[in-house]
Amino acid sequence: MKKALKFTAILCLGLCAAITLSFAADPGPGYVDFGKLQSSKEGEFVDVNIRWPIIAMASKIVETKEPEIGKVLGGLKHIRVNVIGMADDNRDAILKSIGKLRQSLGGEGWENIVTVKEQDQDVSVSLKLSGKEAIEGLVVTVVEGNKKAVLVNIVGDIRPEQIAMLGEKFNIDPLKNMDKVGGSKESKE
Repeated sequence: MKKALKFTAILCLGLCAAITLSFAADPGPGYVDFGKLQSSKEGEFVDVNIRWPIIAMASKIVETKEPEIGKVLGGLKHIRVNVIGMADDNRDAILKSIGKLRQSLGGEGWENIVTVKEQDQDVSVSLKLSGKEAIEGLVVTVVEGNKKAVLVNIVGDIRPEQIAMLGEKFNIDPLKNMDKVGGSKESKE
C-alpha cells in the first residue's frame, strides 16, 4: 500500500513538473524576446518576469475579491516588464534595440495600434491578434526623453473588452477604448 501511495505521489509530482515545464518552454505566439538590455551604471533597471504558474496562483487569489480581474489573469501565460534608466553609457544601444523591436513586430504579424510622439514621450502599442475576437500578445514600448525606457509584453488569451475594463478600473486612458479594437486604431502626433 505504501509503495502504491509513493508511486502515485511521484507520478503526480512528475506530471505537475512536466505541465509546468511545457508552459515555461512555450510562452505562446504573443511572446516577444526583448533581448539583452544594457543597464546604465548610474540608472535604474527593473526586470519583472512572471510566468504561467505564478499568474495562475495570483488569479485564484485575486478572483475571490475581484472576479473580473481574476478572470483576466487566468487567461495570461506570461508578463514581462522592463524599466531601463538611460545615460550616456547605454542610451544609444537601448534606443537602437527599441527601434529594431518596433520594426520587427510589423514583419511578424503584429499590428501597431497606437503611436504617440509628444514632447519627450514616444509610445508604441502593438497587438498580436488571434482571429477577430482575441489578442495573443500585447507589446508596449515607451521612451521617456533621454531618461528612461519601458518595455511590456503580455502573453495569453486577452479579450479587448477585458483590457478596456482594466483601463476603466485603473484609469489608464489608452486602454479604455480597447474594446473597439476591431479595426486599426492609430494616433500619431
